[in-house]
Amino acid sequence: MISIKVPSVGESITEVTLLKWTKKEGEWVDRDEVIAELESEKETFEVNAEQAGILFHKAKEGDSILIGDVLADIDEAAPKPARAEVSVAAAPLAAPVATTAPVTAVPNNLKTSPVAAAIIADKKVDATQIKASGYAGKIMKTDVLEALAHPGKNAFQGQTLFSREVRSEKMSNLRKTISRRLVESKNTTAMLTTFNEVDMTAIMQIRKQFKDKFKESHGVNLGFMSFFTKACAIALSEWPTVNAYMDGDQILYHDYADISIAVSTPRGLTVPVIRNVESLSMAEVEKTVVVLAGKARDSKLTADDLTGGTFTITNGGVFGSLMSTPIINIPQSAILGMHKIQDRPMAVNGKVEILPMMYLALSYDHRIIDGRESVGFLVRVKALLENPALLLMGKDPVASLLEL
Repeated sequence: MISIKVPSVGESITEVTLLKWTKKEGEWVDRDEVIAELESEKETFEVNAEQAGILFHKAKEGDSILIGDVLADIDEAAPKPARAEVSVAAAPLAAPVATTAPVTAVPNNLKTSPVAAAIIADKKVDATQIKASGYAGKIMKTDVLEALAHPGKNAFQGQTLFSREVRSEKMSNLRKTISRRLVESKNTTAMLTTFNEVDMTAIMQIRKQFKDKFKESHGVNLGFMSFFTKACAIALSEWPTVNAYMDGDQILYHDYADISIAVSTPRGLTVPVIRNVESLSMAEVEKTVVVLAGKARDSKLTADDLTGGTFTITNGGVFGSLMSTPIINIPQSAILGMHKIQDRPMAVNGKVEILPMMYLALSYDHRIIDGRESVGFLVRVKALLENPALLLMGKDPVASLLEL
């Protein structure tokens, strides 16, 4: 019998959370096969079997485990179970059974009677919203019929009307880290927010005109993030204090733009970093965004993906936010908030026109960034977005030609 211990994942990390077992208790595992997913305050990582054998769990999903503690045991001396084989003679019989069995929409962690499962599949009922009356929490036929007859009873998280139940759920390491960093940011920075708005007409026309050809040429969609990250990279080079942060009594300036992008996941907010945005093409930015968003969704982000950003962009507009004051992602000194694009009446050359407008918010640390720098940065971002041709070289092509 060998023990699988929780590996060290960083000098400052003392415990992790067991997110899920990928192999069941008593199941055979091969050497190097993934048996569990763990989450630290910085990243999610997998644990592999060091030897082949029968797996025995030593912790439950959701448990907090100290670094070095035993996560599981593997009985390497146990014989490997023979795989079930279906004979040729039995195959014709097995096929019709598989095709006639009801396809249910019941999660694996819920128990149902066969009739209840059939009704759930036929009526497309959300099984998690049904109150079970059977033994050991089994959903019975009458439970499903009751839910169909009185859908309002399960309108709020599967509870009946006038329920007074309170649920308790342990905070994950990631949520603890988010909480600590947000409070630290509010308490240790002289945070101030300045606002502006940008006319998104030009960008929306470019996307409409070139989105199909861009997808065909580069294999990714042309989104808004590439325009915003490139605009910020140019503006950061012109306003270097916005791209700097404090280190004791020193100010660290960065001659590159490593831009963090806020990504919402089921377990909380993460901010993976796009490196050297100033050197990337639009397609390279979009490809990087796709990769990072996919890793965030699948909990595959590493510590390297999440550290070292010099500036952050967050997009509350995807959730419908019209305006907000984003909190600085310490130790950075500024964060740009994007918001919902909304048609609004605007005065253009003395006439009222309906334009697709977006509010922009720049929260910044007033200890090192003055009002002139913060407003100048945001005005420059606005100009670059409203005239995307400037993103090519940072200057108007005609002005560049004339060396003005």
